[in-house]
Amino acid sequence: MRRALCVGIDLYSVGALKGCVADAESMANVLRKHDDGSPNFECRLLVAPNSGKGDAVTRSTLKQAIDELFQGSPDVAMLHFSGHGTYNNLDGYLVTQDNKQYDEGVAMSDVLKLANDSKAGEVVIFLDCCFSGSLGSVPAIDNAKALLREGVSILTASRSDQVSVESAGNGLFTSLVVDALSGGAMDLLGEVTAPNIYNFVETALGAWDQRPLFKSHVAKLLPLRRCKPPIDTAILRELPALFPVPAEDLPLCPECEATCEKKDDEKHKMFCKLQALNRVHLVVPVGVDHMYDAAMQSKACRLTAAGRYYWRLARDNRL
Repeated sequence: MRRALCVGIDLYSVGALKGCVADAESMANVLRKHDDGSPNFECRLLVAPNSGKGDAVTRSTLKQAIDELFQGSPDVAMLHFSGHGTYNNLDGYLVTQDNKQYDEGVAMSDVLKLANDSKAGEVVIFLDCCFSGSLGSVPAIDNAKALLREGVSILTASRSDQVSVESAGNGLFTSLVVDALSGGAMDLLGEVTAPNIYNFVETALGAWDQRPLFKSHVAKLLPLRRCKPPIDTAILRELPALFPVPAEDLPLCPECEATCEKKDDEKHKMFCKLQALNRVHLVVPVGVDHMYDAAMQSKACRLTAAGRYYWRLARDNRL
């Protein structure tokens, strides 16, 4: 069982926003199903659009929704919040609609406590708000010290002293997270994990942009979404058969190529698999730039470092 709570607040009495409801809806849409249409997360939306026709996201309703998210023992519990964030010398806060001085909303320390106390197998928290990096830290002690139980990961739009930004009607951070979940951050098995998402988002942002923050304490990574892999996993499993000795080059010949008059069907089938591996940078031709030339000139191909990594996974039946 996988649960996701997606919260977006546009309507504030002061400082109304524009893209937070769209953020929450985008996250829920991408999380509900894997790329093949099979069910993924059961998503609950809690949104307050500027039209005033949505939910009233008060401190009590938000805290109750977060508490319900972490109840029981789901395989994965995910929280996404898009809205205002603030902090003081005591804590950081997810700002709710009924915010007032000294009671701005749900304290990030409360969110962290609920996450740490949860019996969920894995907890993932995405925060697209200003100063969200203060979650997972104790301001009075050290903002760099993470206090996470095993199985908890936190990805925030900005560090504890930064603001986050909107872009094209959505939070920049959330739009990148959605792209990552849609396949931008998948590995060769088509799986998207929290560290892959962070790497995708962090790489996409320049030195002058907001800087995301990632804190995690996990022993095993669960995929948050499965996408169509860029290569058939069955071909990956054949790597030890294609390359009996991973450090040795594999000779090629013109009979491998479909355009050769003396094409050998079995060699051509093998070559098609090698070309698929080349397209995902696991195999490279030796001495030439293209696999076609390597075959027609009777040269060879070899595994890359990544290719040898997947070779070991295939050999050990881990694919």
